[in-house]
Amino acid sequence: MTTRYYQTATLLSGGLVLIAGGCCNGMASLASAELYDPKTGTFSPTGSMTTARMNGAATLLADGRVLIVGGAGDASAELYNPSTGTFSPTGSMTTARAGPTATLLLDGRVLITGGSADPRSAELYNPTTGTFSPTGSMRTVRYGETATLLSDGRVLIAGGLPDLGSAELYNPITGTFSPTGSMATPRMYQSATLLSNGRVLIAGGGVLGLPVLASAELYNPITGTFTATGSMTAPRMNQTATLLSSGRVLIVGGAGDTSAELYDPATAEFSLTGSMTTIRLVHTATLLPDGRVLITGGTGAYGSTVPAELYQP
Repeated sequence: MTTRYYQTATLLSGGLVLIAGGCCNGMASLASAELYDPKTGTFSPTGSMTTARMNGAATLLADGRVLIVGGAGDASAELYNPSTGTFSPTGSMTTARAGPTATLLLDGRVLITGGSADPRSAELYNPTTGTFSPTGSMRTVRYGETATLLSDGRVLIAGGLPDLGSAELYNPITGTFSPTGSMATPRMYQSATLLSNGRVLIAGGGVLGLPVLASAELYNPITGTFTATGSMTAPRMNQTATLLSSGRVLIVGGAGDTSAELYDPATAEFSLTGSMTTIRLVHTATLLPDGRVLITGGTGAYGSTVPAELYQP
């Protein structure tokens, strides 16, 4: 109902998708939100956020509510309640963040990293108390990094400015970060996807001032090492990567064209799939309960805003 980019998209427990915030209304951040219904293929309005946000992070909590953090120019955070269709404030973060990562841990807490004036800082949100508290600091400054929950409950933090090739692990039990193997290629604004086999696919991204990357690599949590895998068909940065029910990964956007591709872990290769209807950058991709993928928002050719579309595997 509203053109958006840098918005968030969250699959709710009931199957609807919450689209919240983003840009732009005369280059101003948006507070409005809407719901997508996969059964009818339509969007409808829902309550607005308490604060306009762009480039924030949204996390579905275990109780079905959605935590929204960052992108507001302050430390505020809020919760969306699907039962009432309303947003309400929750405890404030320990620092203001823009473009943070927000990772739901196995115990229900949420790890928040990056995107702050103190780029090594990290904190935890406790849904039971509605409060944020500091946790161990990352080992290096990062912006534009990825955070991926591993099968064993640890979180892989990889890339980002300025130490673009390094990676580290967060242990929720000890509340500390520790180094792990470095990536084969320095990256920021890459995608990171937990595969069905427990490995993490790192794809694309770039380094400021250098060409965007088509290369990809795999992280093995058992050995703590990265190894090269097949390259994408096109260089991409700020793309989305969605794990499909088949175990393959759908990569869309960030290439300056409408191309999309699939990564097959069985063959370690990328291959083209059906093209999008329009060019996209800083969009969202959400796996729906029926296996389709909802692509929303983003900037198209020459910065224009674009409609939504569905990928049918």
